[in-house]
Amino acid sequence: MTIDTDNELKQILTTIKTVASVGVSSNEEKPSYGIFYYLMKHGYQMIPVNPTASEILGLKVYPDLISIPQMIDVVQVFRKPEDVRPVVDAAIRIGAKIVWMQKGIVNEDAAKKAEAAGLEVVMNRCMMETHQRLFHG
Repeated sequence: MTIDTDNELKQILTTIKTVASVGVSSNEEKPSYGIFYYLMKHGYQMIPVNPTASEILGLKVYPDLISIPQMIDVVQVFRKPEDVRPVVDAAIRIGAKIVWMQKGIVNEDAAKKAEAAGLEVVMNRCMMETHQRLFHG
């Protein structure tokens, strides 16, 4: 199911706890770093996923979703649209509940595959902007 109403988004943001951020940058000037930091400061357990970094904001970075040793509620995607399909495949494999493609990221085929496997999907929305708008608007 593709999520796009404020009520559905608010429900997600109030019930999730663990967010794996695929493609988060260790460069603090990149938007993904700032979004990751914001969500961490607002109480979400953030797990960075990036094969080229070892630590982000003092947290161990995992090379891929499969390497994370705990359950994940949301897989947040900071990857080009054409690179989303393998992320969705891994999200399905690890039993994630939601795939959240950040602003500017739309991949209908990957979304359909996630939905067919029972995951909820958010596309083309910034998690930080959505949180700010719904809770601090």
